[in-house]
Amino acid sequence: MRLRACIALLLFLSACTTTPPTPRESAARDPRLANLQRATTLPWTDGGRCAVREASEPWPVLAERCFHALDHDRIEFHDLTGRCAVASAGAAAVGLGVCVLAAPEIVVGAVIVAGVVMVGFAIKEALDAYELSWGDPEKVRPAPETRPVPETTPAPQKPSPEPKGPDLPPVGPTEVTERERRPECKPRRVPPKGGNKLHNKCADGIKFNAYRGANALVNGKAFDALQVVAGVLWEVKTDNFDSYPLELQDIVIRKNVHDFLIERELARACGFDFRVGVRSATHKAMLEIEEPQLQGVIVLMDWC
Repeated sequence: MRLRACIALLLFLSACTTTPPTPRESAARDPRLANLQRATTLPWTDGGRCAVREASEPWPVLAERCFHALDHDRIEFHDLTGRCAVASAGAAAVGLGVCVLAAPEIVVGAVIVAGVVMVGFAIKEALDAYELSWGDPEKVRPAPETRPVPETTPAPQKPSPEPKGPDLPPVGPTEVTERERRPECKPRRVPPKGGNKLHNKCADGIKFNAYRGANALVNGKAFDALQVVAGVLWEVKTDNFDSYPLELQDIVIRKNVHDFLIERELARACGFDFRVGVRSATHKAMLEIEEPQLQGVIVLMDWC
């Protein structure tokens, strides 16, 4: 009886001396938290939503997938080590900045940001959730995850993951692993249609277009351009739209809207975003008025 009492006392004292992990220790053990803290030093145009969404991935993957969401007007990249200068042709096609940003450790002076960086609201919310959960191990961190997190103990009232499969319509870009799983979603280089020099010039002028001089065949559709890092498929329209009679403009707009909605769904089904480049501000405005879903999809091409 005395032996049992001594064992119980030792167990009680051992439990009392156990301290919860500090924020620094939690960050060291949690790569997601380390990625979020690293993302706070960069300027984001989307409030850091992309960085939060991809924070569970290794930093190089996050840097590649979210490079498009950076405020490129405020940030400069310098290849101080020379590592990116000898990158493969594929890496060079998507830009020096991605290579520099994806480095495991950013060298001082490699990434220069102009002005004061305000932490993106999405990143701040995710970090606040971590701070609240440090003191309560039973809390489920509410930051979005790309895969279910294994748990040692069942968490009550945890929503079950949504089923994935062909019965659910795509509501947005999917993960890269989904695209790799479906052969029709792997971009293939195919010759461009026709021989319109202006059209080809406009398509090749899209920033970070990795398919210059060719089309990207995805999901049965030959798109005019593909930004690999941003995950965006493009169509380009070089019509002399402003010179058309009003009746012809109406016909073109209705046909464009019909085609663009279909092409956007083909791109989304394979995990890509979709953009359309036009040369006329009137063309852009009329498309967005005719179909509000195209707002943010139509881009005025000031480079051609």
